[in-house]
Parts: sequence; C-alpha cells; structure tokens
Amino acid sequence: MKIKINCCIISIALLIPFFIFSQTTKAIENYFDNEVKEKAREFKEQVNFNKAQAFFLEKNYDSTLVYAMKQLSVTKNQELRDYCHYFRAISFKEKKLFEEAKKEFTKVSPNFKFYYNLKIGLGEIALEQGDFKQALSNFLEVEKQYSPKHYFRKSVLNHNIGVCYLHLQDFDKSEKYLFEGVKLLELEKDSKMLVASYMDIATLYYEQYKDAQAIPYFIKAYNLSKKTNSFQLKQNATLNMAVVEENRKNFPLALTYRKEYETWKDSLNDQNKVWALADLEKKFAVKQKQKEVNVLAAENRTKVAERNGFIASSALLLILFSTGVYFYRQKIKNNKIILAQKNELDELNATKDKLFSIVSHDLRSSVNALKTSNSKLIENLENKNFTELDVLLHNNSNIANGAYNLLDNLLNWALLQTKQAYFYQEQLHLASIVQHVEYNYKPLMLNKNITFNIAVDKSDYVFADMDSLKIIVRNLLDNAIKFSKENGTISIYTRPSSDDFCYLIVKDTGSGMNAATREQLLKNTVLLSKKKDDDAIGTGLGMQLCKSMIHKNGGQLDIESEENVGTEIIITLQKFKNNG
Repeated sequence: MKIKINCCIISIALLIPFFIFSQTTKAIENYFDNEVKEKAREFKEQVNFNKAQAFFLEKNYDSTLVYAMKQLSVTKNQELRDYCHYFRAISFKEKKLFEEAKKEFTKVSPNFKFYYNLKIGLGEIALEQGDFKQALSNFLEVEKQYSPKHYFRKSVLNHNIGVCYLHLQDFDKSEKYLFEGVKLLELEKDSKMLVASYMDIATLYYEQYKDAQAIPYFIKAYNLSKKTNSFQLKQNATLNMAVVEENRKNFPLALTYRKEYETWKDSLNDQNKVWALADLEKKFAVKQKQKEVNVLAAENRTKVAERNGFIASSALLLILFSTGVYFYRQKIKNNKIILAQKNELDELNATKDKLFSIVSHDLRSSVNALKTSNSKLIENLENKNFTELDVLLHNNSNIANGAYNLLDNLLNWALLQTKQAYFYQEQLHLASIVQHVEYNYKPLMLNKNITFNIAVDKSDYVFADMDSLKIIVRNLLDNAIKFSKENGTISIYTRPSSDDFCYLIVKDTGSGMNAATREQLLKNTVLLSKKKDDDAIGTGLGMQLCKSMIHKNGGQLDIESEENVGTEIIITLQKFKNNG
C-alpha cells in the first residue's frame, strides 16, 4: 500500500538531496597535479605562472587569480594561456562566481589537454544555476567522447546526467544513469557519494509515488551514512528517515530519528564555527598580502568585497526576518501555555523573581563589560595595536561564553520547573558522553593552559537521560574551568563502582571552597545564591540545575573541597542492568 497521506510534506522534505558531484578523487588530482608541476618545470623562467600553479594546487584561489592574470598580461604562448584561463575558471567556480568562471572557460582553446574537464566544469555550473538542459548537453558531449585516457570519473558523470534527467522529469533515463553511477561507485567503495546517490534514487521514486521502492534506498543511505564522517550527509539521511516513519505513523521511531537529526545538526554547527574562524583568519592574511599587489589585484579585491558585503547584508536581513517570525510564533505559543498553566506558575513566582533579579544583574555586568571592551577594541583598531586586540577579543569571547552558558542553564531550569523537558532514561556509555562534552571545552582549557585528564572506565554503562547527563557534565566542567587558575589541572575519572551505581568524579586544582559554602550548595532548596567571585558570571543556577537533574536520574551529588587546594564533585549514577 503506497504512502500518500502526507505527500506535500514528503515533497518538501525529501526533494532537498539532489547532489552534484565534482571530479575530485586522489588519482585524478595526482595526475593533474603532476602534469601542472611538469609544465611549471618546463616554463621555470615564467615566475608568475609558477606562482599561479603553486597557489592553485594549494587551493589558494585569490592568489591564483592575481598571478594567473599577471601571466596572461605578459605571455602570448597559447599553452600557458590555456592553463592560466583554466586556473582562473576553476578558481571563480570554487568561489561561486559562476558567470566569471564561464567567461574564463570560453577563452580556453580546444587543443587544451584537459579540454574535457572544461565541459564537465561548464556542466556543473549549469547544474548549480538550474539550467538543466545546458548541463545535460555538456555532460552528454563528454560521455560521447569518453576514453580510458581521459582522467575523470565515469561514475560521477553518470550520476550528474541522472540528476539532470531527474530535474527534467525524464524518470526512465534518470533511473538508468543513476543506477549505472551507483554500480561504479560501489566498485570504487566511495561511501560519501554512495549515500548521496541512494538518496537521489529514493527521491526519484518518491517523485513517482513509488514509496515501496523509495524507502529501502532511504534506509540504505541512512545505514551507510553512519560509516562516513560527513555530518551533513548524516543529518540529511536521518531527517529523511524521520519523515518516512512519520508517514508510516510510526511516531516513536520518528521521534528517535528526530533526536538523532538534532544531534548531527549540533555537531555540524560546531564544525561550521571552527571553519568560520579559520576562514576569518585566512581572509585577514590575504588582506595583508594584497597590499603588495598591483592596481588590477586591487580592482579584483574591491569586486569581491562588494559581493561579500551584499551576501552578508542579505544573509543578515534573512536571519533577522527569520528570527522575528520565530519569536513571534513562540510568543503566541507561550501565551497559550501561560493561560493554561497560570495556577501552577503562580507557585513559582517567588523563585522566578529572585532568578530574574540575579540573572539581570549578571547579564547587565557582562553586557557592560562587553561595551567597555568594545570601546577599547575600536580605539586599538584605530591604533593598529594588534597585540591588545588579541587580548580584548579573547576577553570578549570569555564573557560571551559565560553569558551563553547562563542563558542555556536558565532555559533548561525553566523547562525543568514547568515540566516541559523531554526526559527518557536509557543505556548510555559514560565515557562517550564525557568525551563528547570535552570536545566543546578544549579551546577554553587551552586558553588557560589547563592540563586535562580523562580516566573514565570504558566498561561503565549508566541508566540515565542523555540530554540531562550532558548538561550535568557540561556545567561541572564549566565550573572547574572557571574556578581553575592558569596552568591548573582538571581530571574526570570514575571510582570502582558497585553493582548498582557508578561514581563519576570531576576534580580541579582551583580555588576550592570552605565548609559553609559546601553545605549551602548541597542543601535541597530552590532558592539561588550568588557565588563569591563577582568577576565571573555565576548565579548558582548551574549547580541547582545539576542537583535537580541528578536526582531526577535517580542519582546523588557530593562535594569534597578545600580552600586554595581544589574541589572534587562526586556524581552517583544508576548503573544500567541488562535483564534480557
């Protein structure tokens, strides 16, 4: 029986994975790289060409564009001109400047050794721009001229032809080429491309309402995506499985896939933050170097800056609009919840007032600190005092991280108090949870030169809710970093466990606490307390949240500490028992 109940939703959610493959394998890259290097040795006296090819092989496309243009302005050798135009075309293509890339491709002569790659590049650009007929024309021309001496992947070519036919609604031809591509990819054992191909085949069948044929390929894509290191593929494959199960009315399993999707989404966001930081550092280095280039390079830089500014402005407007819509919808939803739960929320007003007072004070302090620091940033930026800029930027980052952690704890505390938090206890590998949390805090520990040790027994499995356990470990690790001095030590380890419980310890060599503070932290109360260190954001909310979540998971919390020596936080968790 075909699944037709939520057809509109399926079309939106499952037509996303039309993947465009590019010709990038190690063997092809090595062959092309060796040919380019050989050409550089042949024309070693051509300094600009040698710099252009070196930057091209390093994928430094901005510098490639500059030196390739310099070479074009001084040479009449057709072979060198073909290589320079090809370098510039690929550079523009990688930078998503497709019109400029097409112009450079058309300047390459038909005698160029890698002319078939030019047609493939034009086809990929047309596919990116949605000109599927033009893309198909280029790909079919390459297919007709195919020869074993041509260094490109037949599997990728077949897949891209199949995608073109899929967009053009020629399903029979699309099916033929997609399956031919998959057979070759299976021989090549290219897991990432296979995941994408399986999803495109599944989409092909869904377009024709052949659900029984589509779903097995979504399952194959999902299972294979687990063996790849691509968060994007894992995210797409998991989302597709969630939609499939929702249409099957298997909502518990769909919810499981949705949770896994959110996990991959968070991992992808973390990865994107790292890449964004690396991209900013690269742009700064390029800007410094481009001060030495000629007028032509300056004009190119101006065009790129204008384009990036337009994209950034458009993206910012889109984000602001989306954020406004999101908060407007959340406001409507929250108003309904408030009306339905007014009596229950009245009982929490005393705690809420105290919480808002403390949080407002801390947030005001952090915002004021950011305002002061930003004023210094502007002043040092004008004076080009880069050493002080680096210190101020790190300081801003620490303040922002503290404020973010406070807001995150506030959100989780509110969900816990209003009984809206999702809570599901299951078997969890304790060492894996600790390692996952540790990944996000490595930069903070490196910034303070803190030595970090993990000695969690890999045989320990606990019975707990995954999200709340991560929040517990994250808050305790955050506190350990916050109250540790530079060159200190933080350790996370387990003590020998009993038959029923595991003991996880977070130990630091920080400022410690006296007996009175320790007893206050261990009291069973919802009232909040302010930490002694007013230089750091601290409301006691994180520790209160940890206590609540530990107790909800059936565990206990204990503290051993001595002033100016350090602190040990001992968490007792239920051990998972396999009764099967």
